Amino acid sequence: MATKPELLIDAASLADMERLIAAGADAFILGEAKYGMRLPGDFNIEQMAEAVKLAHAHGASVYAAVNNVMDNAAVETLPAYIRALADAGVDAIVFGDPAVLMAARTAAPDMKLHWNAEMTSTNFATANYWGRRGASRVVLARELNLEQIIDAKANTSMAIQVQVHGMTNIYHSKRPLVQNYFEHQNKDGKLSEVPVHGKREEGLYLIESERPEERFPIYEDLNGTHIMSSDDLCMLENLHELMEVNIDSFRIEGLLKSIAYNETVVRAYRAAIDAYYADPGHYVFNDEWLEAIVHVQDEARELSYGFFYKEQVY
Repeated sequence: MATKPELLIDAASLADMERLIAAGADAFILGEAKYGMRLPGDFNIEQMAEAVKLAHAHGASVYAAVNNVMDNAAVETLPAYIRALADAGVDAIVFGDPAVLMAARTAAPDMKLHWNAEMTSTNFATANYWGRRGASRVVLARELNLEQIIDAKANTSMAIQVQVHGMTNIYHSKRPLVQNYFEHQNKDGKLSEVPVHGKREEGLYLIESERPEERFPIYEDLNGTHIMSSDDLCMLENLHELMEVNIDSFRIEGLLKSIAYNETVVRAYRAAIDAYYADPGHYVFNDEWLEAIVHVQDEARELSYGFFYKEQVY
């Protein structure tokens, strides 16, 4: 029987990691804002080392997010940072910029590399290009449908990671657009009312005039402004279709969600994965797994299949 797929999620703190491990998470994406993109928590090297100890004690893995848009200043510090990540014991580096790969070759030649170029990781030929240069995993674009994902799996020896749950990023700008807006509105210098960056509960949304019922959360951090999807991807009911073709890693996006919500989601996907691999030929979906998620789901955010069953993919 094929190996169970990895259940991967992010975490804001060590305490959250403990709860998510107990819920069934197999791996975590962690990092610090200088090098990683859209992280719910900021982990310096010392904290990464503690996270690795915690994860490894429970048989889980830690992947360091080094997938930010790199400028010249950041590139100069990459070798030392990657060397420190290796010393901390991280299991792999998630990268998009070739500068990260080149730095890793010299600073930590044994480090595993996961290629994640967001929307440009759309075909197996490009994935194999990075595989020949040292990457062991490709994080497929969220815009691919199920047929394309299956095709990619069949045409690469690299591990395949897909997102199966949570919101997706649809726009990114390095500019702090929210901060700039409030500075413009508060010409008298009163900036205390600027919403705290990264807090969805502050209620920052983009609303299109043609679709007033849909709210696109605005997330702003040290790396700029990110506009997120108005719905949440949820492949739980059809997860067996991905397990049938041996997809290697299932990613849950926990950004802007409470730890209680993420625990519920991890438990549901853990239950589905374990039930399938206990007896693939007689697997039956349990409605209670989805009902648990629906119970904690924001009523204003629809659960959807994303692009998995759409013909137009980007």
